Formats: sequence, structure tokens, C-alpha cells
Amino acid sequence: MRLKFWRPAVRERGRGDVVVDGVDLFYSRVQALRELSITVHEGEIVAILGNNGAGKSTTLNMLSGIVRPRLGTVQWGEVDLTKEAPWRIVGRGLVHVPEGRRIFSTMTVHENLQLGGYLEPSRETVEERVAAVYDLMPRLQERRDQQGGTMSGGEQQMLAIGRALVASPSLLLLDEPSMGLAPLIVAQVMATIREVNARGTTVLLVEQNARAALKIADRAYVLESGAVTISGPATDLARDPRVIDAYLGA
Repeated sequence: MRLKFWRPAVRERGRGDVVVDGVDLFYSRVQALRELSITVHEGEIVAILGNNGAGKSTTLNMLSGIVRPRLGTVQWGEVDLTKEAPWRIVGRGLVHVPEGRRIFSTMTVHENLQLGGYLEPSRETVEERVAAVYDLMPRLQERRDQQGGTMSGGEQQMLAIGRALVASPSLLLLDEPSMGLAPLIVAQVMATIREVNARGTTVLLVEQNARAALKIADRAYVLESGAVTISGPATDLARDPRVIDAYLGA
């Protein structure tokens, strides 16, 4: 029987659509997000595209409680996340894989994965979720006793995603998962993201590799200077001349 990693980790969890409504966010006097309004429907893969400095990572950091908006709201079903503490947001099932992987390089693969379940009091449940990650990513099981920092970039990215899955996410935030990876490895990472979504996890994906993101996403938003400039089904954006010129090339 295939083990599942998306069972609830706590009783009180966010469910339903994520709605970001009219968010303004500042770093000191610099405005990073401008009247940002996006929706992620439960069960979707939604991509956020844009150049460096467009506000993509800030959007994920805001959703996970690392930074807070000055104006606007963040609603996940009936749960208001606008002023929620990051650890409570994780406990509700929203888990963030940041840019740059940020694994614990001197710890083994297995130890890194176990840390993903730090809010789950049952050690048995954590080990079941780790086993489910190994089922999804057999390469990690092959490397289970290897230090994370000695693995390839693609393997480290898989480990970062796997660690997040051990937290039993209902909503997974991924920040630039293809960064610095060879095209073949990018394809493997994207296939894994699609499989995670197929198993029941909603995904919000930030990507500079627009072509790869639009292939797996249901819908997408383009950000410029912290505001949405283009949005719609991913298949439409892949044919939009503005997106082709700016992000896809000929």
C-alpha cells in the first residue's frame, strides 16, 4: 500500500482557496507589492512569473508570514493569514520551500527529512511521511545516509521539496526550484511537482523559467514592480505575445 504524506499534521488547518486582496507591502520606504490581488484555487498549480525584483519572492514570504503587508488581506478559506505567525501558518498546512534550497548541509538526507516533521508529535507519523517521500523520490532513499551538502544541486532541490512534504502541506510554496539546474534535471523537478499536485497538494510556484512553469501550471500571473500585469490560464499566457517577448523568446 502506498503511503500518503498529505494527512493533516494539526487539527486546525487552512482549506479552500487562497485569496490575496489589495496587498501593499513595504521594506522600509521601498514598496515591494502594489495592490496585489491573486487567487490560488484549491487543487491548482499556479505560477508567478516576472523578472528579478518584480515581487515574486516577496509574495511567497508574505504568504508564509515572514513579512507582513501594510494594507490588504490574505485569506485561506475561512482562515485569515494576514497577521498569523509563521509557525502557525506551517501548522495550518502552508509550507514554503525558499529560493536556494537551504538544506542542512552537514546533516544526512534522512535527518533533513525528519526535520520537516518538527510540528508533528508522533515520531511514527513522521517516519511514515519520510517513507512516502522515499517512495516518491527513490534517489533520496539511495542517499539517505549521505550529508546533504555533498549531493548535486538537483538532489538538494529534491531534498528541500521532500522535507517540505514531511510537514504534510495542503499548500506548497516553491521559490525558483529550477534555479541553477541542467535542463534534464529541471524536467525531473517539474515532473515531481506535477506528481505532488496530483496526489492532492495545491502548489504556488515562483519561476524565472517561464517555459517550464507554464507547461505544468493551470494558471499564471506576471508581476512587474510588485503588481499583476498579466494573468490567465497558463496555456493562454504561453501564447501571449507579451509573455513570449519578455520571457519565452522566439
